[in-house]
Amino acid sequence: MISAQDIKSLREETGFSFAQCKKALKDSGGDKEKALASLKSQGEVIAEKKSDRAQNAGAVSAYVHATGSLGALVILLSETDFVAKNPDFKALAYDIAMHVAAQAPEDITALLAQPFIKDPEKTVADLIRDAVQKFGENISISRFERLTV
Repeated sequence: MISAQDIKSLREETGFSFAQCKKALKDSGGDKEKALASLKSQGEVIAEKKSDRAQNAGAVSAYVHATGSLGALVILLSETDFVAKNPDFKALAYDIAMHVAAQAPEDITALLAQPFIKDPEKTVADLIRDAVQKFGENISISRFERLTV
């Protein structure tokens, strides 16, 4: 039997809905790793379906290193300002700006392929895909700039 705590834990880890997490755990016989793999593949399908939607809102986020001599700006786009104003969306934009400052990617393609500094098991593209699933909107990085003294 799958407990509510197991579902809640998977939901917190993935950002997927309670119902999706429950179904994934049920289909996997309670195996969390199999459920995670199933949810990841679902997230990829959902992100692909939403990739053609127009993005008319977003947020600009800045990260400045403690030394004050290194920083980054990132423009993260969303479909609506409702999502763009969400604290989790703003936190994602900030984390990507911090990543840009630390890793100095050459372009957006390189940035998306890099392992994320806070969780090397995920790429930046994985973060974006997870956000698309979580917010139900198309999300992308429009532009970034790394600045140094």
